[in-house]
Amino acid sequence: MPKATLTASFVLTAPCEHGKSKTDYYDSVTTGFCLEVRSTGGRTYYLRFADAGGRQRQHKIGRAEDISFAVARKAAQRLRSEVVMGGDPAAKKAEARAVPTYAALAAMHLADAKLHQRSYDTTRGYMTLHVVKRWGRTRLNEIDGRAVAQWLADKRAEGLAPATVVKIKAIFGRSFELGARWGIPGCERNPVRGIQLKPLNNARQRYLSADEAGRLLAAAERSRNPLLAPVVGLLLLTGMRVSELLSTRREHVDVDRRTLFVPTSKTGRSRYVPLAQAALDIIDRLPKKDGTVFLFPSPKCPATHLTTIKHGWQTARDAANLPGLRIHDLRHSAASFMVNSGVDLFAVGKVLGHANVASSARYSHLAQDTLLAAVEAGAAKQQPRTA
Repeated sequence: MPKATLTASFVLTAPCEHGKSKTDYYDSVTTGFCLEVRSTGGRTYYLRFADAGGRQRQHKIGRAEDISFAVARKAAQRLRSEVVMGGDPAAKKAEARAVPTYAALAAMHLADAKLHQRSYDTTRGYMTLHVVKRWGRTRLNEIDGRAVAQWLADKRAEGLAPATVVKIKAIFGRSFELGARWGIPGCERNPVRGIQLKPLNNARQRYLSADEAGRLLAAAERSRNPLLAPVVGLLLLTGMRVSELLSTRREHVDVDRRTLFVPTSKTGRSRYVPLAQAALDIIDRLPKKDGTVFLFPSPKCPATHLTTIKHGWQTARDAANLPGLRIHDLRHSAASFMVNSGVDLFAVGKVLGHANVASSARYSHLAQDTLLAAVEAGAAKQQPRTA
């Protein structure tokens, strides 16, 4: 281990000893500061030291062609001071390298979502198309909150719907929440938390009239998909979410009690949906094949359930002259029919499985006729009786 006073000129001329692949020159001024000269001509600066356990460690400062000698010496002095104070630069560097990229965290997130999340395909789509595409190669501790905020703003400027940007932000933040729970290095700080987006006004609601509902059902009856009409009919009669209905097992229908059991809903809770006689009649007319466990089995694989009615739905909707109507609007329409029949909001919320009264309050304006009848009845009670 040759010892020398390292200088800029020495670095340029120091040879690799004959017959060796490399020669290390240790600085006589800064303890542990070393120049490695390789037979290939490459030259690299290191700081070598003993850690708290007495093991020999080294920290790479940089290649001579990349940094100047003055910068290398200054870095060596700083690192040496850290070692003297009990630090371990090599351990810090190894710890930094142990922080995974977002792509690795995203894979863990998706694996968890596949086990526990009903909307796994949606999460995977947003994550792959947007989040991983931008941040996949970035180490978690290098993802900066300001950069994320700017990226989300750019997404909105690109023309993405506000609801889509909110969804992307939620998925990104959820990754870091899971990472922190699992103790993944780099997830101690969630760079998405605290980012403010413009308030989202996505409360688009569409309610069918009785005539419109009749036209839609008639169009669904003419569909090439024999399951479309019963699906539409049950959505209007129960107010269920389409994913809840399509995944219903036959064993979850209790004809005697006139209920349909939903094991897991959007709120994370199970619930029982009451079934009107008209709903029971639709269920009773559904084809029953041996070995099928779902009310709406998939035509391609009867052991699984139908996952979408998109194409048949769009055709029936357009045939009924109801452009822009969404499947989820049938849930709103079911609520509106109940409210305008005099059913109170609490009962409607229980039928729909709302987590709180605030969710049901959106339908309060629908019961205008019912409310008018109520105040008229109250006013009549206040009128003095005539002899």
